[in-house]
Amino acid sequence: MTQTLSRVLPIAGALDSLLKEPLAVRFTAYDGSSTGPEDSPYRLHLATERGLSYLLTAPGDLGFSRAYVAGDLEVHGVHPGDPYELLRLVQSNLSFRRPSPAEAVAILRSLGLGHLKPVAPPPQESPSRLRRTLEGVRHSLGRDAEAIHHHYDVSNAFYEHVLGPSMTYTCALYPTETSTLEEAQHAKYDLVARKLDLQPGQRLLDLGCGWGGMVRHAAREYGVHALGVTLSREQASWAQQRIKEEGLDHLAEVRFMDYRHVEETGFDAISSIGLTEHIGVKQYPAYFGFIRDHLRPQGRLLNHCITRHDNRFYETGAFLDRYVFPDAELIGSGRIITEVQDAGLEVQHSENIRVHYAKTLAAWCANLVEHWDECVAEVGEGTARVWGLYMAGSRLAFERNEIQLHHVLATKTDENGVSGYPLRHTF
Repeated sequence: MTQTLSRVLPIAGALDSLLKEPLAVRFTAYDGSSTGPEDSPYRLHLATERGLSYLLTAPGDLGFSRAYVAGDLEVHGVHPGDPYELLRLVQSNLSFRRPSPAEAVAILRSLGLGHLKPVAPPPQESPSRLRRTLEGVRHSLGRDAEAIHHHYDVSNAFYEHVLGPSMTYTCALYPTETSTLEEAQHAKYDLVARKLDLQPGQRLLDLGCGWGGMVRHAAREYGVHALGVTLSREQASWAQQRIKEEGLDHLAEVRFMDYRHVEETGFDAISSIGLTEHIGVKQYPAYFGFIRDHLRPQGRLLNHCITRHDNRFYETGAFLDRYVFPDAELIGSGRIITEVQDAGLEVQHSENIRVHYAKTLAAWCANLVEHWDECVAEVGEGTARVWGLYMAGSRLAFERNEIQLHHVLATKTDENGVSGYPLRHTF
């Protein structure tokens, strides 16, 4: 019966004709057509003609995302704050074949050529890479500031709901399978501190400090004079208030500024937790050169960032670039280590903790589900949908080893070859 309907009514039939294997989930459309197993716990419903236009004018993840964020593509069987199970099933089973030119034209005509007329995207979408390039050089001071503003200045209240009390938006480190998110974030900061061998009275610079989690941890737990910098005004304001509330303002400071404008030098340690993804691969020499020039001899760097599973250059996909991390770029840990070494720093240790990021993202999604109504009230349902989709999809990518998370620990070894590093790791 389903196959008959698919042939008579065009949308589901068109989808069927492009699949290599039968659809693993139920699909229905506004024209009454349907395909896929009727007993599937998951259902996709294309509710509007605008949604069809999104899918046809931007095939792939961008069109799907536009339709989903706008509410034109409805998802049933999973919570919009955590569509992980549906994404896992779709990614494991969905495979399209390439139609011949004549077949493609016939399909488009059956669906209506009018649906090829571009439709304004949801307001959550940032301009294309080309449009952004026309408005400013990639990774210039102004363009980087706008990219950070797009993602991080959503709403501090929203982030409090999703990230939890630690307000930490980077991969946690789970001491055990049953550790809580807060325990894991504390463990992450403490591992960074121990890798840097922080000691009372030392000076730490934290690049891309977010809401000041590392800055406050270093000051509170290690008696370190810690300076953090962020391009998000909202983050800096929140962090400074929390520093005062915790009585750490004699040791800790967070500034709203580009790290390239930091004038102080001679830091004992520099941490960069989740910033390198935003730097741009071509900017690595200048970035790691800045770090080298701002460390004292025998000082240490801990670079924590998302990496690829290989060392091929990678711009994030259209969905992530338009809705989540404009201008973000990923590369493998081998390239990171090469650039650190080429800047004149000595790499002492590298560690991959990708499985911890999958667990971190699962915890964030759980928070989003738990606080869904508050999050929607704060930022709107479209933005909340973006976050559920992006975090669940990223969880899958870490689980599948498509992306990783690396720590690279390095020292500024002095001119006599003295690194200050012990015979064996102490962390």
